[in-house]
Amino acid sequence: MKVLVVGGGGREHALIYKIAQSPLVEQIYCAPGNPGIAELAECVHIGADEIDALCDFAKAEKIDLTVVGPEVPLTMGIVDLFQASGLEVFGPNKAAAQIEGSKGFSKDLMAKYNIPTAAYQSFTDHAAAVAYIKEQGAPIVVKADGLAAGKGVIVAMTEEQAIAGVDDIMLDKVFGSAGASVVIEEFMDGEEASFFAFTDGKNILPLASSQDHKRVDDNDEGPNTGGMGAYSPAPVVTAELHDVIVETVVKPTIAGMAADGCPYSGILYVGLMIKDGKPRVVEYNARFGDPEAQPLLMRMKSDIVPVLQACARGELNQDSIEWHDKAAVCVVMASGGYPAAFEKGLAISGLDAAAQIEDMVVFHAGTSVKDGQIVNNGGRVLGVTGLGTTVKDAIDKAYEGVAAIAWQDVHFRKDIGARALNRD
Repeated sequence: MKVLVVGGGGREHALIYKIAQSPLVEQIYCAPGNPGIAELAECVHIGADEIDALCDFAKAEKIDLTVVGPEVPLTMGIVDLFQASGLEVFGPNKAAAQIEGSKGFSKDLMAKYNIPTAAYQSFTDHAAAVAYIKEQGAPIVVKADGLAAGKGVIVAMTEEQAIAGVDDIMLDKVFGSAGASVVIEEFMDGEEASFFAFTDGKNILPLASSQDHKRVDDNDEGPNTGGMGAYSPAPVVTAELHDVIVETVVKPTIAGMAADGCPYSGILYVGLMIKDGKPRVVEYNARFGDPEAQPLLMRMKSDIVPVLQACARGELNQDSIEWHDKAAVCVVMASGGYPAAFEKGLAISGLDAAAQIEDMVVFHAGTSVKDGQIVNNGGRVLGVTGLGTTVKDAIDKAYEGVAAIAWQDVHFRKDIGARALNRD
């Protein structure tokens, strides 16, 4: 069969790494792809948001299954377009993708179906938002309602920080139309975890646990990013807590979406805050997390392709996924300055040496080719992912890979996975 993967980041590289292992697959295309993906798939020069061109390509090439990686084409309605053309596609349709596309939509869903989350209010009026912050006090969380590439959340420890965040979003429009509305919510403390489940709109198939590291610097300091590293499994999600998450969060979310007339098919990401053994929802994403996809897909033993097909067809009856009995850790190597301004086009050295390291894969995210050399072309550039018998072994393997790679001003955290070690 022929598979098309839409996107060009680390998540898509990880998906293609896993899809390429399937005996069902003869040819993989990726649009637009990146230099790392090009080693496993034929890259097509169509942007992830050019949904009409992607649909035309899929029809012309007789693509058997399209897997949509990023959130933007999902919120644009790529799934609706492909389905209307008789094409099989993995991901939620436009109505269901609102679960990520609008923070207000997702919070209202949680309130309606008693899914545990932070107390909140939505605002389209700047003065009302500021008045609410003054009434509630700090710490408090300010979120742009729409898509902001993982950066539209301000965790404010003072009222002044929160008001400045509202000013940035609503007055200065730093996130464009995504900030026409803001959600202001109660601050939740605890330990974060990422929980993923495949679903066909009715049935669910949970994945192994994982944990992301959102802040740019060690010890969870500095601004939020798209994610600086991740590991799986996450010890904070015990077997008992796993069942609680499925029963109190995942099942009512999928049932609620169906009841509201927008059944959700694809992979559902639930960002959680765990405190005193109780989970509360921080956010939903309508696709695989990045960088969580990298360690999760390296650990997955089962063939992913039949699962993707079953979700797309509404025929998910598999009740478990087989996992390698190993831990995986992904360390993101980022451009200096990220998540603010950074220089592009800097040559990356050491990729060939890193490729020789056993049980370690370098997933490309923000890379391109310039004058025959691989260069940085984004904020998060590489996801260096190691496997190990324990989380400690996997951390060591990932950082062995990191040590082999360099470019000017490269930045990475040195404490990815430390929370898991601190539990021992």
